[in-house]
Amino acid sequence: MTAIIKIKPLGFPWETSDPFLFCAYHEDHYPNGNGELGPDASLEGRNLGQDFTLKDGWRMYHGTKVPGFPAHPHRGFETITIAQKGLVDHSDSLGAAGRFGNGDVQWMTAGKGVQHSEMFPLLNTEKENPFLLFQIWLNLPKNKKMVSPHFKMLWHEEISMLSFEDAYQNTIEITLIAGKLEDKTAQDPAPDSWASHPENEVNIWIIKMDPNATYTFPKASEDVNRSLYFFKGSEINAEEYTIPVNHEIILKANEEFEISNSNTEAHLLMLQGKPINEPVVKHGPFVMNSQIEIREAIHEYQQTEFGGWPWPSYDHVHNTSKGRFALYPDGNEITK
Repeated sequence: MTAIIKIKPLGFPWETSDPFLFCAYHEDHYPNGNGELGPDASLEGRNLGQDFTLKDGWRMYHGTKVPGFPAHPHRGFETITIAQKGLVDHSDSLGAAGRFGNGDVQWMTAGKGVQHSEMFPLLNTEKENPFLLFQIWLNLPKNKKMVSPHFKMLWHEEISMLSFEDAYQNTIEITLIAGKLEDKTAQDPAPDSWASHPENEVNIWIIKMDPNATYTFPKASEDVNRSLYFFKGSEINAEEYTIPVNHEIILKANEEFEISNSNTEAHLLMLQGKPINEPVVKHGPFVMNSQIEIREAIHEYQQTEFGGWPWPSYDHVHNTSKGRFALYPDGNEITK
């Protein structure tokens, strides 16, 4: 039996299957910082505010002084932000804030509506600021779309990871953002998440394979959607296919699937979960079940701005002296 359903090139953003909406992958080789959390480099020739063209190895995105995404609204789904390299400054309409990165993950339930900003501060002034981030949009079922907004941090020191060797002593490392593998279980997701119910089999894994390593993925239920995103490396081999980097592999989750790496280190993201199987209507930052609900979301945002914006600017960044921290809406602050 073959486990592979389809192999296709990665676009931007990455296409996903229900219960996921998409995955945005950002890799930027930012230069030294200028002491004000922006790049110590000319911004001439960039379409500031809409800078999505890779120029000199990096982009400003919607930022004009600091790269990133100034305040914008969401409703009806969750964002799971995996900051593998670099830092993210979070601020939101609930008064919550944070600085996280270098392996940390933020899990945010937008629910009935929240504004937030995600800026990428370049703290290093004496060296470059490499940046690598995934943002996964995970849908909420109809009965959870209007829950209260929520965010939590999964600090990298507390994220579950398995490291093991194949038959030839090549190492495979799997980081569990969500789900379980063998005797390891990821930290709890946000409480209203589709991932909070184990029967939905939501797994979000980052896999790192030594050169020439081989790994066999365990079986899941037949009705589970499973995709692998091969984003770093050269090529992998599976079921007589040679698959180059920057490809998605859509799989039958109920079939074992073995991959063998080439002679360079390989990195993959796995997204898996039972589908919600409800209508999905998307309009920019809003994801609901009908056009009427989308119009209601737009109207409410125009009227209330989902609580307004309590920060001095829409591209708010935190003080250069701040380390990793999370400030929650109830005023509780955790520092790392």
